[in-house]
Amino acid sequence: MSKRTLDLYLYRLPLVAFGLLILLAIFADSAFAHGMSEEEKQSIIDGGNWSFLWLGATHMLSGYDHLAFVFGIIFFLTTFRDIAKYVTAFTVGHSVTLIYATFNAIQLNYFLIDAIIALSVCYIAFANLDGFRKYLSIEPPNMMAMITGLGLIHGFGLSTRLQMLPLSEDQLLMNIISFNIGIELGQISALAIMLLLIAAWRHTHFFRAFSVMTNYALILLGGFLFLMQMHGYEHTVNAEEFTAASVDSVPAAASTSTRLVVESAPWKDTMEITIPPRGDKEYKLFVARGDSFTYDWQTDGEALFYDFHGEPANDTSGSFQSFGKGTQQQASGSLQAGFSGTHGWYWKNSSRNPVVVTLKTRGTYQSADTMKSTPAIPQPAGGQSKTHESIF
Repeated sequence: MSKRTLDLYLYRLPLVAFGLLILLAIFADSAFAHGMSEEEKQSIIDGGNWSFLWLGATHMLSGYDHLAFVFGIIFFLTTFRDIAKYVTAFTVGHSVTLIYATFNAIQLNYFLIDAIIALSVCYIAFANLDGFRKYLSIEPPNMMAMITGLGLIHGFGLSTRLQMLPLSEDQLLMNIISFNIGIELGQISALAIMLLLIAAWRHTHFFRAFSVMTNYALILLGGFLFLMQMHGYEHTVNAEEFTAASVDSVPAAASTSTRLVVESAPWKDTMEITIPPRGDKEYKLFVARGDSFTYDWQTDGEALFYDFHGEPANDTSGSFQSFGKGTQQQASGSLQAGFSGTHGWYWKNSSRNPVVVTLKTRGTYQSADTMKSTPAIPQPAGGQSKTHESIF
């Protein structure tokens, strides 16, 4: 292969790499959502701290926003001392908030925090292009202070995702530390690959063009991720509005259709459901296809993550259809079932205090008359395996 051909491949490789990053951003699934199967949750519980370490490593290696930020940090660094200094500042920043926020059950909307993380990618690339002097005619902020501060924000994002996992109150600190060690191992692995890639271009005659193109690509990627996360944020903040719009668009005659209906009648059933600290529960109604029910639930103060969903009867695949989800203190509406099966709610309490949900329902359905309870919080290794509580 000639030098000219090799240079051409090296020149095109960044475009391919960032194209793959954008595709990953579009199609990546959240590994920490309610969509995680009970088998996967149980494997985390059974695996103990080693599972959290592995999850931390894989989360960092698949976290395109965190990796893009780290890539921006090291782009123009050439000495080991500078690389160690700035990467350590970022590591300290995200470790502090990861440990503190998770241990104290401090949660932010994950779409909103990820949107801010996306803007941090834009910021580091803009600083690399000397944008403050060129376009704003001001001196750039102290880079060390900014990287530490932005690291604190990244830590909130990591903490929010970690708190979606089945954490143990007894082993909480070790779960957090194991996850954080995994994050650092994943970061070191990704950092080594990044340094090798940058080193391959640093001594070529078009490194300057490569650097400009790559940092502009980082700005575009950060902007794209910001818009994507803000779109998700709107869906969680206005979950009922988006659910109504999407459900009404489904034809009523379709076999899997589900549409909202309006009812005005006294409540048929009222109950209180206690969600334990750092625990979760489900409540289900059996509804035949074509029948409908109306619901209203609210907490005694604390907002909960919820997923309003249904599972077809006699289905053994574990699949479910989600009608709406978000983090709220209250939700209400009506539903006409497009299939026969269980329909209801999953609630997750990330706080350190129990939360009581008052649920009111009316309509045509089979009420839950028994409660299958298993403790919601896993014990340390050697104890009894535990999953979330369900009411059927």
